[in-house]
Amino acid sequence: MVDYTSMIGPIGGLIIGAFVGVFFAIALAFYLFFSFAWMTIAKKLEHPYPWLAWIPFANFALILQLGNFHWAWIFLIFLPVIGWIALIVMSIISTWRIYEKRDYPGYLSLMSLLSGIPAVGWLASIAHLVILGLVAWVDRK
Repeated sequence: MVDYTSMIGPIGGLIIGAFVGVFFAIALAFYLFFSFAWMTIAKKLEHPYPWLAWIPFANFALILQLGNFHWAWIFLIFLPVIGWIALIVMSIISTWRIYEKRDYPGYLSLMSLLSGIPAVGWLASIAHLVILGLVAWVDRK
């Protein structure tokens, strides 16, 4: 049996721990940003339960509701591939409608699709964050 801890050593363990810690800090920052943004959007669109933005899966149901879909469509997540594709399409349609309700161009919701392209994905992800922040906190009227 190989003892992997002796191969990594104490310094390697610290480096791995630092990377894991930084990863979780960044993930927490994204979670807080998205939750605050969607809660603000839900409040501005007068949804009765804007706090749903803080609950995983319920926040996606909130987005569907704000886009005039029934919340139960979230259960498509349990249908592999076909359900996931349907939810991606519904989420883009929902964000399109939400952006238009907030007086922003609906086509900005297509920015999330560009995040999957390797060469420009990181830039599209940053643009998506900026757009979501604008929709949440900058009133156009």
